[in-house]
Amino acid sequence: MAGFHVMADAHGMHVQPNVRHITTADLRDALRLGADDFWAKPSHYVFLCLIYPIVGLILTRWTSGSNAIHLVYPLMSGFALVGPFAAIGLYEISRRRELGMNTDWRHALDVRRSPALPSIAVIGIMLFALFLLWLFTAQSIYTSLFGNEPPASIGAFVRDVLTTSKGWTLIVLGNAAGLVFAVVVLATTVVAFPLLLDRDVGAVSAIETSARAVMANPLQMALWGLLVAVLLVVGSIPLFAGLAVVMPILGHATWHLYRKVVEPAQIRPERRPM
Repeated sequence: MAGFHVMADAHGMHVQPNVRHITTADLRDALRLGADDFWAKPSHYVFLCLIYPIVGLILTRWTSGSNAIHLVYPLMSGFALVGPFAAIGLYEISRRRELGMNTDWRHALDVRRSPALPSIAVIGIMLFALFLLWLFTAQSIYTSLFGNEPPASIGAFVRDVLTTSKGWTLIVLGNAAGLVFAVVVLATTVVAFPLLLDRDVGAVSAIETSARAVMANPLQMALWGLLVAVLLVVGSIPLFAGLAVVMPILGHATWHLYRKVVEPAQIRPERRPM
């Protein structure tokens, strides 16, 4: 079963990579390096990441046309929950650039040849399940406050949310629930996907390493999560078009954050017969 392994690496071993303590300077440096990766070939990366603003516009149009206006915000904020998986091609580009390999945008698809693909898929499914659970939670909060009747219009919905006690309760409860989901995703995947691309350690070890990285650097990781959230909001404002720049920079920066947090694999010297 060495060809399909998830719980451990290809040798059935449960690897525990060492994690480092980092500073806010490391976060700034990771963002700088991510921007460097992006500007190396920005036209390729913008083309690759146009999927983000396109999906955003499609989701907004879909919810508006199906009387589900109240799900626009949960959909767009929840899209960040699957962002670590959606950006996996960008991690691959940064990995290849670090090794001096060809970084043409087509190589973002080389992830499909990774020996860790089963583990990557499992964690991706986990994130998608969290995304669906978040939408269910958001819908439940709205229904508990406003009932099953959908908003009559965008204007009516905005007025109800901003000028009524139920609306402010929706804002507080919705964002509190969203924060819980965001913390779970950050704690379990902040370095999981870059680690799997770099080393086939298995899904369990990748999630565990992310959790240990967060526990070792709680303030820095909280700040990283806040930076990601703010940049995603900024990128979403101009009809989501800014995400075509914000998402690739964040994706590349996540790879460099991984390099700063997780120590390189130790190569054991080969024993030669005397």
